[in-house]
Amino acid sequence: MQILVVGLGSMGKRRIRSLMKLGFKNIIGFDPRSDRRSESEKLYKISTVSTIKEAIQKKLYCMIISTPPDSHYKYASIAIKNNIHFFTEVNLSSYDVKKIIVQLNKKSIIGLPSNTLLHHPLIKKLKILLKQNQIGNTLTVYHHFGHYLPNWHPWEDYREFYASKKKTGAAREIIPFELVWLTYLFSKIKSVYGSIHKVSNLKTNINDLYQIIIEFSNGIQCIMVIDVISDPAFSQTKIIGQKGVILCDHNEGTIKIGKSSKWKTIQIKSGEVAKGYKGNTPSESLYVDEMNQFMVAIKQKKQPRYTFNDELKILKILDAIELSDKRSRKINL
Repeated sequence: MQILVVGLGSMGKRRIRSLMKLGFKNIIGFDPRSDRRSESEKLYKISTVSTIKEAIQKKLYCMIISTPPDSHYKYASIAIKNNIHFFTEVNLSSYDVKKIIVQLNKKSIIGLPSNTLLHHPLIKKLKILLKQNQIGNTLTVYHHFGHYLPNWHPWEDYREFYASKKKTGAAREIIPFELVWLTYLFSKIKSVYGSIHKVSNLKTNINDLYQIIIEFSNGIQCIMVIDVISDPAFSQTKIIGQKGVILCDHNEGTIKIGKSSKWKTIQIKSGEVAKGYKGNTPSESLYVDEMNQFMVAIKQKKQPRYTFNDELKILKILDAIELSDKRSRKINL
């Protein structure tokens, strides 16, 4: 049984590294680009194919779909049709995910979407601290993620890859990543008010600034800002409670707890970031954990905590944010 990695760009190569770290060697790569196939063959000593038809003819155990988001559904539907377990990177289309759910419900295979940041030790620690009521009841949250788009893939022209396309724009893509762990920490979301703009001179037509007011179902208020114009990059969260404050720097791996004018700092280790990346890139260990979760789910024939149904809820929030911006009013979910 072989593992097929669909798409041999940045994420595809990362998934290959994760699988190899877990001890899997029976990996095949597929990408229509010959340069990417050659690079993966050289780096990882794997075999590659140039068409998905050729790949499907192999005896496949599962499929890792690491293409740009707007083609995830294409390959997910191929996997479902051929009864192949599959994993996709973060999706951006609620319409596509709805179709995946409908098709997947008719099958006994495992299909899962990415939930990388739920594996972050810093997020896990925040969950523990909040459960311990370290700062009392949470009242309001401020989160700001900023990462200059040309630094996402420093080795290539930012105008040439999917993050510069309107539907799969960089700032838009970050929204689901952040909402996954924010809803995990606090609660479901009751309403959103979105303000979306292009404010930079980046040579692309994507919106590069998302400003969102969020109301969680338990009453917690949140302001989230996502931009792809900040250089240097940063990702910081401030949680204000009745008895104190938590300041979190995701890149530095620090959590500061402030109570009665005194601060306590907790350093969180999450591993090394892959060579060549800048800014807000998660460490490789998170992706290894995520791949292990998928493989265990297949082996145990059991869906883990985050499924396509969960991702659909997140994408409906993204839809609501964009509708709010369009209508210039709050949208209830």
